[in-house]
Amino acid sequence: MIQQFQSIFKIPELRKRIGYTLALLIVFRIGAHIPIPGIDTEVLGAAMSSFANTLFGLYDMFSGGAFAQATLFALGIMPYITASIILQLLGAVIPYFQKLQKEGEEGRKKLTQMSRYGAVIIAALQSFGVAQFLMSPQMSARVGNQMLPVVPRPGVGFVLMTMLTITTGTVLLMWLGERMTERGIGNGTSMIIMVGILARLPNVFVSEITLIREGVRGLFTEIILIVLMIVIVGFVVLLTQGTRRIPVQYAKRVVGRKVYGGQATHIPLRVNTAGVMPIIFAQSIVFIPSTIATFFPNSDFVQGMMRVFSVQSIVYWLIYGVLIVFFTYFYTAIAFNPVEVADNLKKYGGFIPGIRPGKKTAEFIDNILTKVTLPGSIFLAFIAVFPYILMKIMDINYDLASFFGGTSLLIVVGVALDTLQQIESHLLMRHYDGFLKSGKLKGRRG
Repeated sequence: MIQQFQSIFKIPELRKRIGYTLALLIVFRIGAHIPIPGIDTEVLGAAMSSFANTLFGLYDMFSGGAFAQATLFALGIMPYITASIILQLLGAVIPYFQKLQKEGEEGRKKLTQMSRYGAVIIAALQSFGVAQFLMSPQMSARVGNQMLPVVPRPGVGFVLMTMLTITTGTVLLMWLGERMTERGIGNGTSMIIMVGILARLPNVFVSEITLIREGVRGLFTEIILIVLMIVIVGFVVLLTQGTRRIPVQYAKRVVGRKVYGGQATHIPLRVNTAGVMPIIFAQSIVFIPSTIATFFPNSDFVQGMMRVFSVQSIVYWLIYGVLIVFFTYFYTAIAFNPVEVADNLKKYGGFIPGIRPGKKTAEFIDNILTKVTLPGSIFLAFIAVFPYILMKIMDINYDLASFFGGTSLLIVVGVALDTLQQIESHLLMRHYDGFLKSGKLKGRRG
């Protein structure tokens, strides 16, 4: 294993890319600890503790704790992701965006530019909401013998400063992500989210060590948790990498004395085509009641609805699981178009053995995709709810349980695999054995 990592750093370009990525990630973590002007950080920490299972808690997870600290990168990269998702959804219903998606590199550049402008607009609107949220009456906490507000001097000046600071932070994160993708290793946006999630791990480790020392949690329980972690990570890797291959044959063409085509290939249908998006969508919806409830603490009706949609309620689990299955099918339908695949196969002389080209091929692919997506959506729902099940059975807090499934684990595993595959391609290009293969990485002559 040591020799494998040594081989990675033998390649100057790869070494430079990894160093560049690490440098930009350090900048991201520094920015995540720079608070916006005009807030009392001590009061903010105490006030935010009650928003863990709300939309604000979800935002805080993606920003690596920056939202709870109201820092420069409070919104993280989420406005950019939101803008990209909106454009992707528009591409499914509006012909203009469909055309851009099919225009190749030129269309991709236009969509990227639209995503940037959209991210700035979304960040400005959300930062206004953050400012209003920080100035709201419920954003106060008891420090000593006094009830103090998070914003000592609220007003228009604070709102404008917050909007300018947080929007600038979002724009800076977009730039860091794009530079990372272009000159670093891995997808920059995904790397920022992953590092933000992993930034919570040290606190979790310290907390667990403290519990062991105090005798609250036994060593045997920790061993069980470690074994469970290994099993779940392996399960998520299988879910992420699992594919159903549909064989494809290309017809032979005779041009003069030469024969072209005739090769056999396949269409890989992922078990989890939708990725982590169904969990994010479902989580956002089930968090809405608890988010609303925080603004109406004196309403009996709202508080009653919050109890129904709390993590202790079976209704919460049922709705959460059903929503994940629904959004898995919904997002898969957007991300993968069987008709388009069938048309491309027909255009280039490809066909599925035993299936007529055109409409029949599209129906066949759609049927296989539906069958593959069903177990994928069920497994995804199980992974999403497993942290909460673990909380009930093992009596552990959410910070630790979140790494045993759900959004956090799926993102971390997905990004890690993608980054390893990119490193693998760099090694193979330069005549090294692949990093993901067993055995030593040794140079060989080309």
